[in-house]
Amino acid sequence: MENLLLIVVGIAVILAVAYAAFNFFSVKKLEEGTERMQEIGSAIRTGANAFIKYEYKIVAIIGAVVAVLVFVIISWQAAIAFIIGAVMSASAGWVGMKIATYANVRVTNRARESRDLGKTLKVAFKGGSVMGLCVAGFALLGAVIVYLIFGLGAGQIEQVVEIGKKVAEFKLIGKNFMDLQNYTGPKNFIGLPVNFTMTLSGYALGCSIIAMFNRVGGGIYTKAADMGADLVGKTEEHIPEDDPRNPATIADNVGDNVGDVAGLGSDLLESYVGAFLSAVMLAGEMFMHKLFVDTALLNALMLFPLVFSGCGLLACIIGISYIVLRPNLSKNVHMELNIATWISAGVTVVAGAVLGYFMFKNVGGTDGKGFQAIGFRAGAFSPWLAAVFGIVAGIVIGIISEYYTSYDYKPTKGIAKASKEGAALTITQGLATGMISCMLPVVVLAVAIFGSYALAGMYGVACAAFGMLSFVAATVSVDTYGPISDNAGGIAEMSYLDEGVREITDKLDSVGNTTAAIGKGFAIGSASFAALSLMTSYLFAFQEINLIEELMINLINPMTLCGALCGAALPYLFSGMLINAVAKAARKMVDEVRRQFNEIKGLREGEVLPDYKTCIEISSSGSIKEMRVPCIMCILFPLVTGFIFGPMFVAGVLMGATISAIMLAIFCGNSGGAWDNAKKYIETGSVEGEGKGSPAHDASVVGDTVGDPLKDTVGPSLDILIKIMSTISLATVVVFSKYNLFGLIEQYSGWSMGF
Repeated sequence: MENLLLIVVGIAVILAVAYAAFNFFSVKKLEEGTERMQEIGSAIRTGANAFIKYEYKIVAIIGAVVAVLVFVIISWQAAIAFIIGAVMSASAGWVGMKIATYANVRVTNRARESRDLGKTLKVAFKGGSVMGLCVAGFALLGAVIVYLIFGLGAGQIEQVVEIGKKVAEFKLIGKNFMDLQNYTGPKNFIGLPVNFTMTLSGYALGCSIIAMFNRVGGGIYTKAADMGADLVGKTEEHIPEDDPRNPATIADNVGDNVGDVAGLGSDLLESYVGAFLSAVMLAGEMFMHKLFVDTALLNALMLFPLVFSGCGLLACIIGISYIVLRPNLSKNVHMELNIATWISAGVTVVAGAVLGYFMFKNVGGTDGKGFQAIGFRAGAFSPWLAAVFGIVAGIVIGIISEYYTSYDYKPTKGIAKASKEGAALTITQGLATGMISCMLPVVVLAVAIFGSYALAGMYGVACAAFGMLSFVAATVSVDTYGPISDNAGGIAEMSYLDEGVREITDKLDSVGNTTAAIGKGFAIGSASFAALSLMTSYLFAFQEINLIEELMINLINPMTLCGALCGAALPYLFSGMLINAVAKAARKMVDEVRRQFNEIKGLREGEVLPDYKTCIEISSSGSIKEMRVPCIMCILFPLVTGFIFGPMFVAGVLMGATISAIMLAIFCGNSGGAWDNAKKYIETGSVEGEGKGSPAHDASVVGDTVGDPLKDTVGPSLDILIKIMSTISLATVVVFSKYNLFGLIEQYSGWSMGF
């Protein structure tokens, strides 16, 4: 079985990375255009490189501190896995940012030379595919390294088997599971047992830490610059978007690369890793708690998520090639991107069926009791069918997101028409659209959770999570092409190219806004599945053995209820901190842009260029300064509350935060996307009597500015929030379930709190 892992996943990773390298250098070989275009492209590239280098220095320091804590509290194996995860996530973000800063100006030049939408799309998508392939390739590469070194090489999977045997041997009814683990396996520095689940948690945590800082830091940067450029440039000075006279325009374009590209890549890599590792960890916990005893079934359950993801990556290579290798693409951008995604999803489904049958046909026992014990109700096809539920749910959520955010449909058109009545109604209509848009995706998630659980138990829910993101390479490729196209439009404007070039890049950018909203729907949807699976593993890690058949969270318990209430409020606290951070940086940006227009003679007339560097510095310093507190808070919150109140309080926190964050993330992503496209709908002249520079356009710019931090800073960060909290809690529950303040009070005072 391990050979299957090496062959399928190894081939998938090698092909993905090689294909990414081929696309990287083929894009880089293209012409950059005029001297002015080259200067602007170089300035954007320099600003993005400077920011990400500075950000990574800060993140490296914080990551080193976390790695030491993981080493001391959890295990040295988990600490090494943490470092591997951090390196993979940081590498994906860095490579994606690099190709975006090379591709943007080349997309502009292809539009300038060809005047063809299909040819321009190919260059933008080829650049985006580098990020997509690296996200999936690096994520699987790191997971395979951890699996081979620690799972097989260090014998941690064998240790899982030994613990499962001890459960059967001792039959310690009523004993805490950690007491049982003391019979076998190595210990960490504080004398607690070490297992493979903790090591995998370390890898997932490393990916999550980088993703959080990249998303939050990049999101604050890009939205501070974007808001400053729009509020002064468009609504006060009435100059076009990305006009070279606007001092914030270079910072805005830099922000697209560090926030919407580097942040996006690290974010979805973390989501991808959390999805398939949640299934691997759950399989180990179920075996150690004797839900089943077949070691062949254990190996299949632990390998299936990785191999299925490898098949999905191979499918994405086929889907991406549909656009990259075709000689001629149509002018229907949305259709071409959808076909690439559908090919990836379809091939994944077919390959998954073959894989599921091959891996599970001879396991589970001849009488099927092994399958029955873990809830498999469709035999060998159970995990595949559960994964299909996730794939279908992801596609349906994407369609719903498209309906609420694309200006081809009624909701966004309604916001654009409301802009004729002023900014207040624009914001009101957008808020209503975002709130209404939450219901249908949540219903889809509920149906998928119920269906996947009915087919394959809690393991099926985890399968739905990695199923939804199994073709992540294709979805990230589509997502990343959006900010590349946005940058291309900015370069066209700043290079004084004719309107025909900008029309091509604006069309690509508009579709990119919709695809970005779809990608965010996939991320938060998979996060809900993964969080539920991780929560189950979390409960397994400290519950008494005789309770495993009725594993549950008692909401009537005051400790759990208090945790759930605090957890539900946490995403709002986190979101408010991020919005405040964007507002602070944006306020400084607005002041600086106004100052330059007022003090630099000839700037309004275009006789001199503004001071771009100062605006870049404002965004850089503001984002680095403001990102630290919210990021560190989400890391410390489950730890601090766990060591004070114990594991049931943290269980409530995880449940409350997950439910709350799902709603808030969907609302933020869809409302922000709808506001943005409503503005673009007016700019196309589709609202009668309105266009660029009109009062309705000014109102739509205000709406877009309100939505900017919601869709690009808050929304994407919330799915990371719930997974990073779940991962930290799972990795450390063995410690704070034994050592917490309330538990010590009960132990030494003799006073039972009844919790």
